[in-house]
Amino acid sequence: MVKSNKPFIWSLFAGGGLFAAFVIPALIFITGLAVPMGLLPENALAYDRMLTFVTNPAGKLILFAGIFLPLWHAAHRLRMTLHDLGIPGGRMSALVCYGAAALGSIAAGLILISF
Repeated sequence: MVKSNKPFIWSLFAGGGLFAAFVIPALIFITGLAVPMGLLPENALAYDRMLTFVTNPAGKLILFAGIFLPLWHAAHRLRMTLHDLGIPGGRMSALVCYGAAALGSIAAGLILISF
């Protein structure tokens, strides 16, 4: 029986979709509506508060998940879209899509570690 990498890719795809569906709308609400409309304090997104969040290990983990999961979700969607459009590529399209997601994830991890 041949082992498949599909469960791993699908778990990243599902995690990214879950993040995109639940967390990103909340972030849009907070940054685009709640603060400008005065529903949250004016300094809720102040630089010093955000810097404290980014330098906290839990904050780094949250930010990494917020970059890592949507990258893999987008990579899988892009690969499936290329397949649906009839663009040949097979392993090459997988390598390009998932490779870009891997490079973006590594870059995000390295940047967050450097803080």
